[in-house]
Amino acid sequence: MLWLESTFALVAVALALALRPWRAFGQAGPPWPWIAACALLPLVWGADRYVAMPVAQPLSGASLLLLMMGWPLTVIALVPVALATMWMAGLDAAETLSRAVWLGLAPATVALALGAAVRRWLPHHLFVYILGRGFFVSAAAGIAAGVLSAWLHPHTGGLAPADVALGRGLAAWGDAWLTGMLVAIFVAFRPEWLATYTDRLYLPK
Repeated sequence: MLWLESTFALVAVALALALRPWRAFGQAGPPWPWIAACALLPLVWGADRYVAMPVAQPLSGASLLLLMMGWPLTVIALVPVALATMWMAGLDAAETLSRAVWLGLAPATVALALGAAVRRWLPHHLFVYILGRGFFVSAAAGIAAGVLSAWLHPHTGGLAPADVALGRGLAAWGDAWLTGMLVAIFVAFRPEWLATYTDRLYLPK
């Protein structure tokens, strides 16, 4: 499925660059937590390689980046994240592309669509944002991307597709707990770190 992953990645990156999301930055540049989150992602994307255990499925972190940065910047940021993972975990080009798509681009895109649905059809309430977009959408996006990846790559690490799907589903729930917890903290103390959050929308007077 190299052609499918390559096409998806190229279209996503081209669209993100065309939107020129960096225009929203002031002279100070992006908030430092955004940079820190991107710097930490290669550590979790290559977790199975670092411990030499194929069953240890890596976390995604893409949904958190999406909520912090928005979709266009997330897509652009995932390019250096994938390259750093390639170098740190000793991945070949095909595996790097696969992780960039199924740990990054796919869950971020699914989370974008589901998040838009939550914003459109559910009440504009603080806890809907935290639990809906921060937790449940993150879990659903991670599970969907993980199951599709297991189906398209049936021999990942020598594991059966059902085992890979189960492992990535469990990892998606862990990723969702982490995302929901951090989003709750950011909403309470640093809402400016979340590009997708605004008091005007989620704390109506």
